[in-house]
Amino acid sequence: MVEDLLRELAPQVLGALVRHHGGFDLCEDAVQEALLAASLQWPEEGIPGNPKGWLITVASRRWIELWRNDSARRRREEAAAVQAPPDPDLVPAVDDTLTLLLLCCHPALTTVSQVALTLRAVGGLGTAEIARAFLVPETTIGQRISRAKQRIKASGAEFGLPPPAELVKRVDAVLRVLYLIFNEGYTASSGSTLHRVELSAEAIRLTRQLHSRLPQDAEVAGLLALMLLTDARRPARTRTDGALVPLADQDRGRWNAGFIAEGTALITATLASAPIGPYQLQAAIAAVHDDAARAEDTDWLQILGLYELLHASAPGPMVTLNRIVAVAMVRGARVALLELADAETDPALAGHHRVSTVRAHLLDMAGDREAAREHYRLAAKRTLSVPEQRYLESRAAML
Repeated sequence: MVEDLLRELAPQVLGALVRHHGGFDLCEDAVQEALLAASLQWPEEGIPGNPKGWLITVASRRWIELWRNDSARRRREEAAAVQAPPDPDLVPAVDDTLTLLLLCCHPALTTVSQVALTLRAVGGLGTAEIARAFLVPETTIGQRISRAKQRIKASGAEFGLPPPAELVKRVDAVLRVLYLIFNEGYTASSGSTLHRVELSAEAIRLTRQLHSRLPQDAEVAGLLALMLLTDARRPARTRTDGALVPLADQDRGRWNAGFIAEGTALITATLASAPIGPYQLQAAIAAVHDDAARAEDTDWLQILGLYELLHASAPGPMVTLNRIVAVAMVRGARVALLELADAETDPALAGHHRVSTVRAHLLDMAGDREAAREHYRLAAKRTLSVPEQRYLESRAAML
C-alpha cells in the first residue's frame, strides 16, 4: 500500500536530506512536498523501482527551490551554496528514526509541538491528517509545526544523538509523546468516535521502530507491550452503533490474540531481566486483565499490588483513580469511596469527569442507586467524548 510505504520511508528520506544539506526545517518542508507528490503520482503511475531514491531526488530538487526562494539566503552566492542532490545509491544505510524522534522531542518544544512534529516528520502524516486526528483546524497544526521547527533552529540543535548524559532524558520525552499519541487514539478526548485508529496505530508503529533501535531499553519494551496489550481489546470496545462497551462486558473472544501473545512475551521477558519502570508496571496490569478468560476471573489482588507499586513510583491522577477501582474490587466499595473522597482534593482531579464516573461506579457497587445515577449524569455532562456521554447516560437510565 502506497500510504504505508510512504510512512515507512519518510524518516529515512528526511534523515538522508538533513545529513547531506543540514537545516532540519527546510529539509522537512522539502520531504513533505515529495511525499505529497508520491501520494498523487504513484497510485496512477505505479511505485518506482527505487522508491526511496525517487523520494530523495524529488525532495532534494524541492530543497534547492526552497533554498533559492529563502530571502535570508538570496545574498549568498548560489554557486557556493547550492549542492547537488545526494546520490540515492550512495546514501549510507543508516536508520535515522531514533535521531529524528529525539530531535522532534527536543526539550525546547512544548509537548503539543513535540506531538505534532513527531507525527509529521517521523510518522509521515500530512498537516491535514494530523489536524483531522486531533479535531483542530489545519492552520493550528501548521502553526505548531512551523513554530517547533523555528525553535529547534534557534536552539542550535544538531542532527545527531545527544550526549549519553542527556540521552536518557530525551528518550523519556519520546516515550511520553508516543504514549500521548496512543492514548488519544485509543480513547479520544473529544468528538463523536471513541477511537482514532490512525493515531494508536501510528504510535504502535513508531514504538516498534524505537524498540528495534533500543532493544535493551526496558521502558521502551514496556511501552510497546502496554500498547499491544491495550490495543488488543479495541475490537470489543464498541458495538456496531459505536456505543462504548466497558471492560467487564466485552466479548473477549474478539480480542486480538496475536497482540496479547506478543505483548505478554515482551513484558514477561523485560520484568525478568531489567529494573521495573512505570510503563512496565502498566503493561503488567494490562497483561493480568488480558489473561482472564472472563471478567470474574480477573486477579484483582495482583492488579492492586501492581497499582500500589505504580502509585509509589509514578503517581498521577489517572493512576490514583484506577488504583481506587482496584481497591473496591479487593476491599469493597465503601473503603474505596473513602479513598476517593481524599483523592479528589488533588487539584488535578477537581471537576474531572472520571472522578464522577468512578464515584458513580462505586456507589452502584455499594447499593446506593440514586446517588450513583446522579453522578453518572454529572460525568456525562463533563466529558467531551460523545461515546462516553452516551454510555454514562445509559448507565444513569438503567439505574
